This record gives sequence, structure tokens and C-alpha cells, in this order.
Amino acid sequence: MIGRFLDRPAEQSFYDLFVALSPKLVAYFRRHGRPLDQAEELAQDVLLRVYRQVGTLRDRALFRPWVYRIARNAFLESLRVARRDLKLVGLDDAEIGAACVSSDSPLLFLEWMKWLSPEEREIMTLRYVDGFECAEIGAALELPTGTVQWKIFNAKRKLAPRVAKDARRTP
Repeated sequence: MIGRFLDRPAEQSFYDLFVALSPKLVAYFRRHGRPLDQAEELAQDVLLRVYRQVGTLRDRALFRPWVYRIARNAFLESLRVARRDLKLVGLDDAEIGAACVSSDSPLLFLEWMKWLSPEEREIMTLRYVDGFECAEIGAALELPTGTVQWKIFNAKRKLAPRVAKDARRTP
């Protein structure tokens, strides 16, 4: 499907690509805190950019990292726009406790990710949630593959005591 689109970027091949990638992009934006309607809109914008810019892709093997980079840039742009319209809320008005994730939650992965830096979280999510290979992560983040591997190793080492502690707690 990706190969067919890259060989011949036409309406039908783009439609097939859209059907395949749209849910993944929506999930990516949802994981980054966007509501469903915004996530769907961002996914559509990303796929439209992919369609318009496919001629700029230099290496077909790097298609996924290229799409991810477009998605990441779209997400960062949405944050910049949202910051302009940011409304300050007092701590009394915020529901701080509701956002916490307990260790009994199926979202344990997200709790573990809180222990990592934003860069480490991004790399670990790309690797273990999105299924990117280290070389693809490196291409997407413009890092050498060895650096990506080292960051994954260090993140695992940082998480090991926490994961072991939670494993002992679980019956």
C-alpha cells in the first residue's frame, strides 16, 4: 500500500494510505493529549501534507520516519497555536487528582513514562508503542542510530527498579 502510493501518488493509492495511516495518526495525537476532534483534524492535515510533499521524500525506506516528522511538526505547531489562546486556571479550579494514574490501572506504561525525560518518553513510545525500529527513530528525530539505542538502554535502566517494584506489588 505504501509502495503503491510512492510509485503512483494518485487518488486511489492515497485513499488506501489514508485509511491505513489515519487511525495511527489519530492515536498518536490522542496519546499526546489532543481531544478526538483535534486529533482527527491534525491527522487529516498531516496526510494532506504527505500527499502534497511526497515528491520531496528522498529515501522510500524512510517513509514512516518522514511521516512521523510531519506529524510531530504538526503537533508542535498545534501547541504553539494553543499557547496563544491559553487561559490560566487557578489551582483550586484544577482537578489535579483526577489525572493521576494508579499502579492498578491498565495505563501502567504511562505511569512508568512519567519517570523519564520528554525525549526518553518520545523514544520509548516510538519504539514500544508505535513499533519503530531504532534506525527509523533516528531518522525521525535526526539522531544517530547508536544514540537512539543508547537512550533506550538508559531509559530501561532508569525504569528497571520501578518496573520491578510494581511487579512485586501485582498478585
